[in-house]
Amino acid sequence: MLDQIKGLHHVTSMASDAPLNNDFFTHKLGLRRVKKTVNFDAPDVYHLYYADEFGTPGSVMTYFPFPSIGKGRHGVGEVGTTVFSVPEDTLGYWEKRLADKGVAAISRSEAFGEKRLAFAGPDGEGFALVEDKSDSRAPWVKGGVPADEAIRGFHSASLRLKDAGATEELLKFMGYEEVDTFGNTRRLAIKGGNGADVIDIETLPGAPFAGLGAGSVHHIAFAVENRAKQLEVRKALMDTGHQVTPVIDRDYFWAIYFRTPGGVLFEVATNEPGFDRDEDTAHLGEALKLPAQHAHLRPYLEQHLQPLDGGRS
Repeated sequence: MLDQIKGLHHVTSMASDAPLNNDFFTHKLGLRRVKKTVNFDAPDVYHLYYADEFGTPGSVMTYFPFPSIGKGRHGVGEVGTTVFSVPEDTLGYWEKRLADKGVAAISRSEAFGEKRLAFAGPDGEGFALVEDKSDSRAPWVKGGVPADEAIRGFHSASLRLKDAGATEELLKFMGYEEVDTFGNTRRLAIKGGNGADVIDIETLPGAPFAGLGAGSVHHIAFAVENRAKQLEVRKALMDTGHQVTPVIDRDYFWAIYFRTPGGVLFEVATNEPGFDRDEDTAHLGEALKLPAQHAHLRPYLEQHLQPLDGGRS
């Protein structure tokens, strides 16, 4: 069993409209946009990152907003719900806030002994807030949400699978342990992780397979401290038969990717070098940052990418 992985690093999804996506995460959820860059493989499309003040691994929600993309189809073989952690006794605040801001599909429930508020993102993606009194992570406090209610980072993510067996074994190999069950969902966690250290596996044998599009999670990334730890994980995965990509420089972290038995795309990302490598912490997410290979496109991109807030691109 591996011990290098400490929990989630980031979750990356697809969107249909960049300004709408930016408004949802920065104004409705009160997160900080910590980076405004572009998709490495499609530089005419943004890659937007939302997180806490620093872009701490375990708090980072990222998006590729493709203006002409079709709507995704939910089903098995995908990340189902991305769950954020909030302080105890704050779901009432959030229920009113989200309703007042026109957020769809708001509902309360309880699972694994936790109070939970589910809601939909702008493209129908599944989100929830869970009250976690033990979460001591510091929130972003300049996003319009009081510090006592603000999101701390990820709590967990759920995987929707037709058959959980092989993926559960993979997660256990990656350092997760089964800690609880609730209905058709098994909960796995990393003990002593980074706070975003829970994965729920929903088994839905009769559900159709998911189709990638707006509102779909593209991949889910797990955090390791540095490149040396990442290489150890890569070798261990390859030694057990997984097809893993070479290490890829994503400017703010290094990444490796592999497809799980249940169909979900996993990434293992480094905590280094972080989002302040090309911007001062006080100004994260303000300027358009481009990978070196796309720097020559700046004049075109500054004219053609949609402005995100108040006419500022």
